Amino acid sequence: MSSLHLDDVTRSFGPVVAVDRVRLSVPQSSITAVLGPSGCGKTTLLRLIAGFLEPQSGTIRFGDQVVAGAGRGLPPQARRVGYVPQEGALFPHLDVAANIGFGLPRAQRRSARTRASRVGEMLDLVELPASYADRHPHELSGGQQQRVALARALAPNPTVVLLDEPFSSLDTSLRTSTGQAVVRALHAAAATAVLVTHDQDEALSLADQVAVMRGGRLVQADAPYALYRAPVDPEVARFVGGANALPAQVTDGVASCVLGDLPLAGACPDGVAEVMVRPEQVRLDGAASNSNVEARVTEVSFYGHDAACRLDLQPDGPSLVARIIGLEAPPVGSIVKVGVAGGVVAFPG
Repeated sequence: MSSLHLDDVTRSFGPVVAVDRVRLSVPQSSITAVLGPSGCGKTTLLRLIAGFLEPQSGTIRFGDQVVAGAGRGLPPQARRVGYVPQEGALFPHLDVAANIGFGLPRAQRRSARTRASRVGEMLDLVELPASYADRHPHELSGGQQQRVALARALAPNPTVVLLDEPFSSLDTSLRTSTGQAVVRALHAAAATAVLVTHDQDEALSLADQVAVMRGGRLVQADAPYALYRAPVDPEVARFVGGANALPAQVTDGVASCVLGDLPLAGACPDGVAEVMVRPEQVRLDGAASNSNVEARVTEVSFYGHDAACRLDLQPDGPSLVARIIGLEAPPVGSIVKVGVAGGVVAFPG
């Protein structure tokens, strides 16, 4: 496996700049999730790395080798990239063993013993029983098909593994378990991987690094905790995890707003600002020391393990969302006390 580096990579389609001067480094044997809404350039970026498209400017390197740009370019088959598409794209007429062995070098495919050994290794890696080697894709669940697709991508020892929203067609519970199994397999193989997704929970929970794209630009790349704790701008804060944006006045590391005086979690110059309060920071009925603002509960979305409550601050304040333990959700129409726990992020207004 190798590290991956994109330096000022740009690709346009007519007047539309799909990827705009993107700079991104993916360390060797790590997983980076490229996160963003539909149309932000995620899949185009993946296709540039794979070699299905060529950048109009900038360079792409696998380790020290330039594979695109600077007057050079390797075709997809020479880049040794493993690619896992959305639907897995297994060959329906081939069994699991043949699907996994399809991408092996010719010498390994010709040797039945070598091929069978490699197929067994890959099935074990993706946590599927060896008996599945004789099954056909229609005999597998959606999650099992995606594991086989990953095994096929990993079998020839690729330089980089690319996954294009591989769990989007799975239901919620299967998506979680399959995603965790895929990540375990990628780490066990010491793979360098790029995962494209529009699901923030998926990106934050599965990746070592999250790269947020917006309008073709890479706006922030960081470890999941750092990205969530210190978003680079209000748009990233709202997109990754959601946030209540409130006008504030910052003085000496404290933001004064409708919810009171809130300590800042990071630096912000004194003056007019916009403070971002995460829904899980909002505490109800005295659960925070500064719970002194009243609000009316106007909506409750119950998820079991937690609940999202929409609150209208009284008497004529703005609305905000609180995320609390599901069994503690107040009834709609009730009046609660609102406070904030922990430091908040603020941006100059």
